[in-house]
Amino acid sequence: MDPSTSAQDVLRCDLCETAVVHMHCDTCLVNLCTACVGKHMISDESKEHKVVKYQVKKSTPLYPGCTTHSKERCEMYCKQCVMPVCNTCIASDQHLGHKFITILQILDEQKNKISKENIELRETIYPTYQDIASDVQNRMSQLEKEYGDLSTAITKHGEDWHREIDKLVKKLKAEADEMKNTQLRTLQTHLNEIKKTMSDIKDEIDAVNATINSNDLSKLFGVKFNVDRYKTLPEKIVPASLKFMPGKIQEKEFHDMYGILTISSLTSDEHYYSTKFSPPEPETVTTIDTEYEDLLNVACLSDEEIWTSGGDSSMKLYSINQGSLLKLIKTKSGNWPFDIAVTKTGDLVYTDYDDRTVNIVKKKKIKELIRLQNWRPRGICSTFSGDLLVIMYSDYANQTKVVRYSGSTESQTIQFDDKGKPLYSFGLYDRYITENRNLDICVSDDGAKMVVVVNQAGKLRFRYTGHTPAPKNKPFRPLGITTDSQSRILTADYYNDCVLIIDQDGQFLRYIDCGLSRPWGLCTDTNDNLFVAQFNHKQVKKIKYLK
Repeated sequence: MDPSTSAQDVLRCDLCETAVVHMHCDTCLVNLCTACVGKHMISDESKEHKVVKYQVKKSTPLYPGCTTHSKERCEMYCKQCVMPVCNTCIASDQHLGHKFITILQILDEQKNKISKENIELRETIYPTYQDIASDVQNRMSQLEKEYGDLSTAITKHGEDWHREIDKLVKKLKAEADEMKNTQLRTLQTHLNEIKKTMSDIKDEIDAVNATINSNDLSKLFGVKFNVDRYKTLPEKIVPASLKFMPGKIQEKEFHDMYGILTISSLTSDEHYYSTKFSPPEPETVTTIDTEYEDLLNVACLSDEEIWTSGGDSSMKLYSINQGSLLKLIKTKSGNWPFDIAVTKTGDLVYTDYDDRTVNIVKKKKIKELIRLQNWRPRGICSTFSGDLLVIMYSDYANQTKVVRYSGSTESQTIQFDDKGKPLYSFGLYDRYITENRNLDICVSDDGAKMVVVVNQAGKLRFRYTGHTPAPKNKPFRPLGITTDSQSRILTADYYNDCVLIIDQDGQFLRYIDCGLSRPWGLCTDTNDNLFVAQFNHKQVKKIKYLK
């Protein structure tokens, strides 16, 4: 309802506060009656008042005030300084030689930008937070239920213990009663024997008294005494003394016996919510030219430097920003390194397939870390804990396994699933390895044309076999593999000239193209920039694929 025509709620003039509003000043944002227009126009002569009919208010642009000249309005826009400017600003030396456009020329562009961000807030970000709030509420409800179940379980366990203790008490009392009754029966028998003897003695005494009181001499001389028989007293029976020795209750041991509370820890990936936000289009930030005929591998030393290797014995360190060669190291054996990685301490490690060794470079000196027997190393990565993971083949390439090393000591072998079947394919195919933020071990298995992911204990989580349609509709051929800060897994798809991204559970997310040609080795830096070694082009591309 138009407030200027409403009989129930008439809009009054901001100046006189009595007359009905008919006009509006777009400059001062005040409502006016016809009589007050003139008064308002002369109230502040420093301003250019834009008075329009109330029905078309806000039709006049309200230009921003100048931050340098307080009484000026900015009707122009400086392209070099990327800021609104007033006429006084334009005339000043600060913007000398700069290019200007009217601020209205960028108005639609700014509105479109704001509109897009508003749409993203309304349709993507806000619903995502709604989902997060719902998830938190669900977790709270689940927590209430889980702790209710926990309390019930503790109570039930206590009732079970009470029943067991009652049974034990009843059993011990029954055993005590049985032992008491047995000893009472023994003593009663003994008492009966004593009373029988006492009766016999009394009979003897009565017989002797009768004889003594008699004048019959033949009886007196015929008395036979049994005194000696009664002088041997009966054996003294002392019942066994039964005592209850209660077990000592040690509080800690008692608690451990009864049960303890444990809490499961969250893996790193569970600390983050997945978003619905649209990812930005990937863009190539820079390109580093190398001199390899066949460029194979890339590994980040830092956000400014990368190691590379290819089809010769050299390993080269390049400046990312300058593209210049900083260092060149050659393998000890003269063989080309199959794979390279940077350790947690910043040292370069590489695998020498033909020499059966894993080597480390420290201050330009190469030291042999591991020498294998009957096996040959291929892919290698350094873990978050500082261990090394090496994927290796048997001499006849009929077995493949992953081995974890702490220093030079083998600490874990991953080769078979729970059913005893091989996790990885056989044969002389390329295979690379990396560790995810959730400590999963991810292997790109070119022989099986899949990515194989196991957890830290070596238990199979999933196998990923590619996504259709692929950019070039060619078979999935995974080579280099890496992960990012959100536990996404990235692998080079050699035949389709792209990098494929899946989440930590093996769900396809998207492809990265950026004009790639025969991508091979991959790595990411601490800012989630992706580095791609292109096999034929002798180039490493740095690609920004996240916001």
